[in-house]
Amino acid sequence: MRSALRGLGTALCALGAAAALVLLPAGHARAEGQEADRDFTIEDPRITESSGLAASRAHPGIYWTHNDQDAPLIYGIDSRTGKTVATLTMQGVGTPRDMEAVAVGPDGDIYVGDIGDNLDGSWDHVWIYRFPEPKTLKDQKVAARQYVVKYADDARNAEALMVHPKTGRVYIASKNEDGGGLYAGPERLSSSGTNVFRRIGEVPWVTDGAFSPDGGRLVLRGYFSAREYGWNDGRMDGDGTSVGAPFQGQAESVTYTQDGSAFMFGSEGRESKVVRVDRSGAGSPAGQPSGTPDTPGATRAPGASAVEGEEGDVTVGFLVLAGAFVLVFGVKRLLRRD
Repeated sequence: MRSALRGLGTALCALGAAAALVLLPAGHARAEGQEADRDFTIEDPRITESSGLAASRAHPGIYWTHNDQDAPLIYGIDSRTGKTVATLTMQGVGTPRDMEAVAVGPDGDIYVGDIGDNLDGSWDHVWIYRFPEPKTLKDQKVAARQYVVKYADDARNAEALMVHPKTGRVYIASKNEDGGGLYAGPERLSSSGTNVFRRIGEVPWVTDGAFSPDGGRLVLRGYFSAREYGWNDGRMDGDGTSVGAPFQGQAESVTYTQDGSAFMFGSEGRESKVVRVDRSGAGSPAGQPSGTPDTPGATRAPGASAVEGEEGDVTVGFLVLAGAFVLVFGVKRLLRRD
């Protein structure tokens, strides 16, 4: 009996692994290391908790990221190879507490959001760091400015910082399982006083966000989905559209490619993978397929819904995965009783 139950447990574990694969949207995989802005794996062993992602303005194909930790380090990753081509050490700032986001502004500066607060309000202020994007890709020290940030409606946890590519205004999306808020900073950040961010809208559970290069759209992602919103007069427009985010174990980051034709989704973990998802209606780069019925930009049967398709696949996958987990757990309990 014990041998049979062990065999059943092994089979069910395999079922659970298969269920996880069901959650991966079809058509995302692309060859790595061939050209810029494709899927790539972050190879640097120092990067174990990639928590933010931003496309370089000065160096096409390069993406800036950082760990979710207290070291003032920013890494430049070449999307052609997945290798680190620059390690930037910020100077002139205090010890970071919980860096969660990175963005590149219209002035060519890199903005880093030290805005995490896992205790949801334990710190009465957080910080933003800012420094010019280096002209040369190499390991170097950079002089950064530090800005004190407070929220008009008390402290909170956040993981998404976005800089509008036209106005340069900084926005933060707070993180809450029941929904957070979108906060706008002052027109210009001040390094000599406190920068008060005020709530201007409601957002879902957000782990990262980014503005499109033309400033007309805003993408926000959570652990299981992502939506793109129109951006008009400093506000989100409507309820947004699902963009078919890939399933990732610790879904932490998103940005647009430099040309705005696709999203790049990242996650935490050693050798974590960054996945490209083409924007619907943006077209695909030369020589690349436009997608499958399960990816943005693809042709669908009349009346089919991209959102329904995505949500249906995710729902089925999670139900199968949850069922497999329950069965495996039950088998293990029987084995312990035997």
